[in-house]
Amino acid sequence: MRVVSETEQRSTVTASGSMFALAGPSQGSTEVSTWRVALEEAVSGPVHIIDREQVWMPFAGTLEVEVDGRTEHVKAGQALILSAGSVRQITAIGGRAEALVAMTVGGSAMMPGSEDKIPLPWAA
Repeated sequence: MRVVSETEQRSTVTASGSMFALAGPSQGSTEVSTWRVALEEAVSGPVHIIDREQVWMPFAGTLEVEVDGRTEHVKAGQALILSAGSVRQITAIGGRAEALVAMTVGGSAMMPGSEDKIPLPWAA
């Protein structure tokens, strides 16, 4: 058994949001990475692709999620399943939003039209 806490050293803050690493290979998890995401109101993440399935579980606020041209609103008490390879953009609407995210270990991001893999340090 291992208990993992958020730390400043394993947190990533970008113009799009803040990611706070929880479970991942660097913390002894061999199969699943998890992290907390915080997005300020009206802030959108970049349009991007993740090469692993992700499950987003909001616990505060509402996320507007556009995937492959379709838009959904997701809030506390719901889970959003994003397929690997889907083109997505996530925006906090109506206030700050926070969610827990889980995916299998080893995922990378890509920008549409690019084959360059971008590591996710909060999932490592």
